[in-house]
Amino acid sequence: MPFFRNILLTSLTLIPAAALAHGPMPTPLIGVPIPPVPGLLDGPDPIVVDKQKAIALGKALFWDINVGSDGMACASCHFSAGADSRTKNQINPGQKSSHASGQTFDVLGSGSGGPNHTFTLHDFPFHQYDDPLHKTNGSGLIRSTDDVAASAGTFSGQFAGASRFSGSADLCGRSVEPVFHVNQVGTRRVEPRNTPTVINAVFNHRNFWDGRANNIFNGSSIWGDRDPNAGVWVKVNAETVAKRRLHLENSALASQAVGPGLSDLEMSCAQRTWPDIGRKLLLRPPLQYQKVHHEDSVFAPLGLSLSTAGNLRAGLNTTYKTLITQAYNPKYWSYTRLGPFGGRAGQTPYNQMEANFALFFGLAIQLYESTLVSDQAPIDLSRRDENLVPIDLSPAALNGLDNFVLNHCNLCHAGPTLTTAAIQANAGLVTPTPGKTYGPSHSPIPFGPDALGPYAAAKAAGIGRYATVVTRDRTRTGGNRLMDFGFANTGVGDPNADPGVGGLDDFGHSLSFTSQYVQYLLDNPAAILDPQVGQVRSCDFIFPLALNTDATAAHVFTAPDGLIADGSKEGLLRDQNCSPANSAYIPTAAAAAANLSGQKMAYSNQGVFKIPSLRNIELTGPYMHNGGMATLEQVVEFYGRGGNFDSLHKHNGTTIASLANFSPSEIADLVEFMKSLTDERVRYERAPFDHPEIAIPHGHEGDESAVTAGNPINAGFAKDDYLVIPAVGAQGSVQPIPRFDQRLAP
Repeated sequence: MPFFRNILLTSLTLIPAAALAHGPMPTPLIGVPIPPVPGLLDGPDPIVVDKQKAIALGKALFWDINVGSDGMACASCHFSAGADSRTKNQINPGQKSSHASGQTFDVLGSGSGGPNHTFTLHDFPFHQYDDPLHKTNGSGLIRSTDDVAASAGTFSGQFAGASRFSGSADLCGRSVEPVFHVNQVGTRRVEPRNTPTVINAVFNHRNFWDGRANNIFNGSSIWGDRDPNAGVWVKVNAETVAKRRLHLENSALASQAVGPGLSDLEMSCAQRTWPDIGRKLLLRPPLQYQKVHHEDSVFAPLGLSLSTAGNLRAGLNTTYKTLITQAYNPKYWSYTRLGPFGGRAGQTPYNQMEANFALFFGLAIQLYESTLVSDQAPIDLSRRDENLVPIDLSPAALNGLDNFVLNHCNLCHAGPTLTTAAIQANAGLVTPTPGKTYGPSHSPIPFGPDALGPYAAAKAAGIGRYATVVTRDRTRTGGNRLMDFGFANTGVGDPNADPGVGGLDDFGHSLSFTSQYVQYLLDNPAAILDPQVGQVRSCDFIFPLALNTDATAAHVFTAPDGLIADGSKEGLLRDQNCSPANSAYIPTAAAAAANLSGQKMAYSNQGVFKIPSLRNIELTGPYMHNGGMATLEQVVEFYGRGGNFDSLHKHNGTTIASLANFSPSEIADLVEFMKSLTDERVRYERAPFDHPEIAIPHGHEGDESAVTAGNPINAGFAKDDYLVIPAVGAQGSVQPIPRFDQRLAP
């Protein structure tokens, strides 16, 4: 152990103490490039031929209640600062859990809970101590639950068909679900994880809390290259079509977009397919039953709105089919013959446009959501000093920023989006690029090693120019471990209750990049499902995996164990810009196998979730993947006590000892800093955050004790209450979006 410490200290002396102590500074989002998608809009044969029409298509599809089987749009769960602030019928019993309790609802702090419960302030936090800033071996615990505050979605059922012309609800064989009901009257199902915001999500390398929305879009599903059946139908000539693989990088938004539309928790009846959705929508006007503002920032400039200043009308003056033909390369939709596209028994076979509807939907949503970048918050507009400290914030916010950095919150919430999950965007900023800057015009910041703070401060957070997807970092009690970069176990819940990135995909493979990297070290290339894993550079790890030295060490591979130069398997060494140079090594397969159950090969993936952006965090409650905290003050208290649950997988950064001694004024200052991350355009729904009208199911008539049966979809289901969000134009609303806690009853 003493040798390892000496080696580590020798390695770290090459990094100035200021950077090690404080790490990257929260920096502006202005001018930060969106990760490029080669082949989408560029090259000799792009997929999208009219970007603006594709954005219009994406905005319409995102907000259109006709996309769902029973009135659920993507926006139904992303209508408030890109997130979901509904308060009624928003509880899942914890169905990701392997425990029996995950199938039953608990009594919450208000004395009630379950289907159709309306949250109150007393229900939060879900894991509560009598002294919220301190805990000792679990003492003082008042209550805990594995229930989840999430988003109500569909009634579900078995899909049978849908009208091509009218009606939002599909034809589905429906019955009361065994978990979601009140006195055997069916209620809408609720997702098992809290809804994250879509604003700035374009910068994430992967999406969903567990990262299952792959960076690579395959045109068919969320799984990227993992899906052996994925492909899109391409017109070869007038008589021939062929199904071909698609590999679009930096397209996690498109991958994410094609998930909820088929989920029988979120938007769909079971067994519905994307060609079914295409058949339902193609001949319809977009937003058929929803008013569109006459000054909508996307639709109005293209002349698509039917509304005038005194008369807001529903729908657009086009069809989904027309928008697709205008936006996309004809080879994906122009084949007019019947082809090998499949179909439902007894129904007309699908055509090419229907068969490729997942492609059109996913990429249009991605292009629309790529416009939802909130880069006009006080943190963006402030002048900066020579250390990139924003100097125009309030004294309270500056004090909060100081505590944010001194307590190392910035090591996970790093870069302009304040998350290390923005892998490509952060890597691009620290890559030396002569003449390239970002930030406001009065305080331009050059690209390069100091782009996130002086003395290469980004390195302390593991951010480097080579965009690593795996790192090695400290855990609270499990020593240094390999882990998915941009993901962490912060002790929110029992890691056995929800595995997070430790879960499996639809094909039985781990979602974790780290699990694959272990197989890479073991020389098992067949287990590498995501190509980025085979490009990981060991010398970019926060703490080294291997050091080329003749001494031995307990927690790091050295020469006596057996080393090879990193990249030697591919014949292309990965030792460029490594510091120290002797860290550009990995264990031999034999050495890795010999230590597979030991500390040197230990990895963390249980209960590990994507690190969320903090931008607009004031408006995106409830917080954490389980939605178990209603206020930012509760979030600070959570970190002050070192989280809720301890395990070998828990990230060391969760335990922030000094926060436990914060005074009320220091907590208030930290919260004030987080409020400086709010873009007022988001708060007031100004362009690009304006939108059509939408009516969102908000619980049911009645309460958790009794509901009113007789829903038009099925007489055995409860009648819906609705939250109607009016259409807003580019100038926004005069009323601000309320915070989640402001919607809660006392």
